[in-house]
Amino acid sequence: MNKYRCPLCQEQLINENKSYRCNNGHCFDVAKEGYVNLLPVQYKHSKDPGDNKAMVDARRNFLSKGYYQPLSDKITDLCNKYTQAQSTTNILDAGCGEGFYTHQHKTPNNHIYGVDIAKSAIKIAAKKYKDCNFSVATLSKLPFEDEKFDWVYSIYAPILEEEFTRVMTNTGYFLSVTPASRHLWELKQQIYKETKLHDEDKMPIKNLSLIHQENLTYKMQFEQGADALSLLAMTPFAFKATPALLEYLAQSTNFSCQADFLIRLYKK
Repeated sequence: MNKYRCPLCQEQLINENKSYRCNNGHCFDVAKEGYVNLLPVQYKHSKDPGDNKAMVDARRNFLSKGYYQPLSDKITDLCNKYTQAQSTTNILDAGCGEGFYTHQHKTPNNHIYGVDIAKSAIKIAAKKYKDCNFSVATLSKLPFEDEKFDWVYSIYAPILEEEFTRVMTNTGYFLSVTPASRHLWELKQQIYKETKLHDEDKMPIKNLSLIHQENLTYKMQFEQGADALSLLAMTPFAFKATPALLEYLAQSTNFSCQADFLIRLYKK
């Protein structure tokens, strides 16, 4: 079932002949990869918003090696647990990137949507995961009708409570994943003279009810320097990396780094 609405006039979009149209005549073509671009130029703050291609490629290479698979498994387990009574579940990955987490929710009873402002990421996601629905859009103005999703989640993406709540059903859930205190601690030690813990006390959600919280912590072992470099490249730390650090990671064959995630689940 289509859930898109026009980003220009908020009327329902109907899928006709590889295009989405509203009653006011606005039209958005489906790209050859299978996604639809619902990001009008007036909503852009730059020519190519979101993560650049280098960051997207680095994240795709890193995630494909399974380093964050425990996180993905935990997210899907929680979704299955809390939505198991439903015959069908409508799921939105808000800030889905190249779709690594998005597609792992796909079952015959789940309808999956992923949205991201980075066009390069959405192109990869739509081309690889044909059984999910991907669109380019801004999280601050989601191109979806009200109260359409049973499960909305955000992994390391901006959390916009009012807009996320708008597209959630009255019994919907919202799950967030943010860095816990010692996430990527060893990598940060290589960059900063004084390494600080992540702040776990920030609570970006004010009005939904927190029903579950847990930390997921484990060590990642990188036998190849290329994987450590991919991890660095997909984080903001990359902008502070020195040539010496890049050389050190490239030559490393046994670099160990901690993954530390804070998972919070809310109910509407």
